[in-house]
Amino acid sequence: MPTNRLVSEKSPYLLQHAHNPVDWYPWGEEAFRKARQEDKPIFLSIGYSTCHWCHVMERESFESEETAAVLNAHFVPVKVDREERPDIDRIYMTFVQATTGSGGWPMSVWLTPDLKPFYGGTYFPPDNRYGRPGFRTLLEYIAKAWSTDRQRIIESGDSILKQIAEIVGAKSPLAIVDSTVVDSCFFALRRSFDPHKGGFGHAPKFPRPVQFHFLFRYYARTGNEEALEMSLQTLREMHKGGMYDQLGGGFHRYSVDARWFVPHFEKMLYDQAQLVVSYLEAFQITGEEFYARVARETLDYVLRDMTDPSGGFYSAEDADSVIDPNHPEEKGEGAFYIWPAQELEEILGHPEFDWFAFRYGVRPEGNVSPAEDPHQEFTGRNILYQAASIQEVATKFQVPEENLRRAFEQSRQKLLARRSQRVRPHRDDKILTSWNALMISAFATAAKVLEDARYLEAAQRAANFLKNTMYDGNRGILLRRYREGEAAIAGFLDDYAFLLLALLDLYEADFDASHLTLARQLATKIVELFEDKRDGAFFSTPEEAADLVLRIKDDYDGAEPSGNSAAVLALLRLSAMTADPSLEEVAQRAFRAFAGRLKSQPVTLPLMLSAYMLTEKKAKQIILAGEKSSPTMSQMFAAIRRRFLPHAVVLLLDEASRPVLSQWIPTADAMRPLNGLPTAYVCENFTCQQPATDLEQFRKLLE
Repeated sequence: MPTNRLVSEKSPYLLQHAHNPVDWYPWGEEAFRKARQEDKPIFLSIGYSTCHWCHVMERESFESEETAAVLNAHFVPVKVDREERPDIDRIYMTFVQATTGSGGWPMSVWLTPDLKPFYGGTYFPPDNRYGRPGFRTLLEYIAKAWSTDRQRIIESGDSILKQIAEIVGAKSPLAIVDSTVVDSCFFALRRSFDPHKGGFGHAPKFPRPVQFHFLFRYYARTGNEEALEMSLQTLREMHKGGMYDQLGGGFHRYSVDARWFVPHFEKMLYDQAQLVVSYLEAFQITGEEFYARVARETLDYVLRDMTDPSGGFYSAEDADSVIDPNHPEEKGEGAFYIWPAQELEEILGHPEFDWFAFRYGVRPEGNVSPAEDPHQEFTGRNILYQAASIQEVATKFQVPEENLRRAFEQSRQKLLARRSQRVRPHRDDKILTSWNALMISAFATAAKVLEDARYLEAAQRAANFLKNTMYDGNRGILLRRYREGEAAIAGFLDDYAFLLLALLDLYEADFDASHLTLARQLATKIVELFEDKRDGAFFSTPEEAADLVLRIKDDYDGAEPSGNSAAVLALLRLSAMTADPSLEEVAQRAFRAFAGRLKSQPVTLPLMLSAYMLTEKKAKQIILAGEKSSPTMSQMFAAIRRRFLPHAVVLLLDEASRPVLSQWIPTADAMRPLNGLPTAYVCENFTCQQPATDLEQFRKLLE
């Protein structure tokens, strides 16, 4: 089978294209040199390995000999995995969104040999259809324009790049952010909230956990019950729908409809990580076991299906999978997850099938309407969702609820066993520092809130993997991607910032002071490598990134938090933990740099506003002096963990950590166990209230 240059890459996405007839190059100087020498434009295609429409465009266009011939003759084709190189993706996505009004993947962009974009879009069909030009027709048109109207194209590229630089580098007058932006964000979310099915905006609906993060903290700050209920309702409705894997746990990427029913079936690590934290915080606030159960099921899915033997976590699972093992070339959206009613009946038998069908909305003809299934991928089959509660099933069939719970668990196990015999979706097994850091935070938070040692072990193993494999301690440099024994690609702002947050979360789970030592090293590097020393805030890339036409400041908390928001939050928390005011000063410079954005569009940066709320009332330090193994100390830990305390940091002063913490906290040496008893010091700005050795007294201090 013929191959191209991608065959030597590690990225699963690039390897998927290694046998295309297209003469693909990876992003790099070899491709750029060829473009300059042969005076050809670059065709840049950006996607990721679990992207449904990326697969479609590959089958329709990149596997076509005729289309490949046009591409190879007139362009230098370059492939980029957006998950490996989010810096490249952000630059050219900004261009596509600015020139077309929308964006997505696969992203298709035509560049001059010096990397300036002049035309772009997303998916292009092979022929003229869906109101889009056919890909081959477009290639021929651009090739002709390059040869006959080159100067206009080059001038257009220069002009567009200048405009993009103004968009991504827009400066607002230095200003002070005030509390009105926090209220503005809440009201904007309230206006877009769906009171019937939860979520914000209309279909398609994406989970955006930074919104829950903000709303929970807004509730803690104001007592606003509406902020709380918007989050809780959305979390409940998401779990009921096909968005959630009702058998195996874990969340799919998004829902194509407004009721969370028909999902786009890929599963992303970053969604699992952030949503686990959202459900755990909901559990802390409400005490309702439902939220803890969803978090456990999602974490157990990650441990079962997304964890590498090294301890790191894989990136994603595909939406598409094989429909019939006898025809492995035929794949369909969600084929691994959906069921004909007849197969369910055969596996479960009666009356269990009757109960199951009523609860999970199973119909003999399939439960997806033609309007919801325009490509007929789900015809005759069922997406499992919670159509009825267990109480409703009990009423309808006159069966005790406890009997039903046992029956549903047995049915789940039977169906999982049958599903395991199907061909699994492709799994993208690269390990990314930023997404692993989010997952470490989730496991560390679960270890605290649920007091489960398995989750702490998972967080510690992953953290050790990143420290030993992705971090060069001599230079303080972090790498982004690991796969098949190779750690590569210099880390970006989000890698450093997310890992810094993960180390703080892990410290508050196991109180190993070495996490704080590394956290301080990373904080120093964030300021050194990424801060805009003139205008404040952080660039996504270091200054020496030579293969980029722009440095961008990421300013949107989307499916993933922006690096800027994460960095600001992490620096404020670390400042509170180590009594370092210089870190807060860096964060305050970032707030001033984003003041215009926060005032005009606060809903775009809810995580940054969560960080801002941490500055409104100085973070509370809860410092526990004594040995970790003491029963009383365990009770103090439990008192903290049962409460939602978003504006507090927790430190342990035992004999092992005291020498480390004393380097940073002037008062640490004076904070000792009183009368040999574990003692709690509850402080603000390291000015402390009366120390407490009595558990009830400590609980009152927490309130």
